[in-house]
Amino acid sequence: MRASRLVQLLLLLQANGGSTAGELARELEVSVRTVYRDVEALSAAGVPVYSEPGRGGGVRLVDGYRTRLTGLTSDEADAVLLAGLPGAAADLGLGTVLATAQLKMLAALPPELRGRATRIAERVHIDMPGWFHRPDETPTLATIADAVWHDRRLAITYRRGDDAVERTVDPLGLVMKAGTWYLVARVRSDIRSYRASRIATAHLTGEPFDRPTDFDLAAHWQAAAADFGRSMLKVDAQCRIATAHLGLLRLMNDPAAVHAALATLGPTDPNGWADITIPSESYEVLTHALLPLANHVEVLAPPEFRAHLRTITEAMASRYRPT
Repeated sequence: MRASRLVQLLLLLQANGGSTAGELARELEVSVRTVYRDVEALSAAGVPVYSEPGRGGGVRLVDGYRTRLTGLTSDEADAVLLAGLPGAAADLGLGTVLATAQLKMLAALPPELRGRATRIAERVHIDMPGWFHRPDETPTLATIADAVWHDRRLAITYRRGDDAVERTVDPLGLVMKAGTWYLVARVRSDIRSYRASRIATAHLTGEPFDRPTDFDLAAHWQAAAADFGRSMLKVDAQCRIATAHLGLLRLMNDPAAVHAALATLGPTDPNGWADITIPSESYEVLTHALLPLANHVEVLAPPEFRAHLRTITEAMASRYRPT
């Protein structure tokens, strides 16, 4: 633990050019006395670090004691700082590793890039989950990640509704989708996806497995997500829509359905309306998707769904009719 703290202290000094003992103590979450002991330890190890007493003093490194990254442009420095997702790293048990890596990056940057890179963190924050989305509890995720990193088979218990199934899987990768983690794993010859929050238990078996040489995680996920989205679209309705309000279709909150609907959009007539076929996983879901469009959409078929919407809208009109 102390060795790790000494490295972090050195990196802080390289990144900041010097700090007071109090500032270092707060950053390292130790006492000021511990900071001075650590400074002495670094000095004894040959690191050119010294303390300056009084106002404006502090702990500093001898000028020039710093490694620098060469050939790194300002845009590249921005990209590296933006690449880190602290929440994701923490989920995977890599929060401290990410913080140390970014600290090393800042320590190694030339002064003219260090200030620019620091401004990125002050001005850009990446918040992955959508609005009103409560992050999943994923207590087994760090174990799953360990298996992914080291190509070790994993024994899991997966909750499926009220049931629980046990599987031994080859963990091929982890995907974060809108703030939700998924494990992509091979089960015998099949490749499946498991929502990490539904994995109740996960244990490393210690048994290695051979990772498929032709497996591309990003390509697999993209294809699987597209197939899943299409498989969910089991019903559709033929409609007329005011093209000026096509943006309201996105309230359906189902990109696959919106994409499929827009592919059927016909030409706009002189009144600004066009034919469109809108798919969904069920007519109940489609009802809630179309109601926000109000009088900017009209269902033409099937007749039973048209009648269903008429019943709902008449009931709404009756509720709001003056008494």
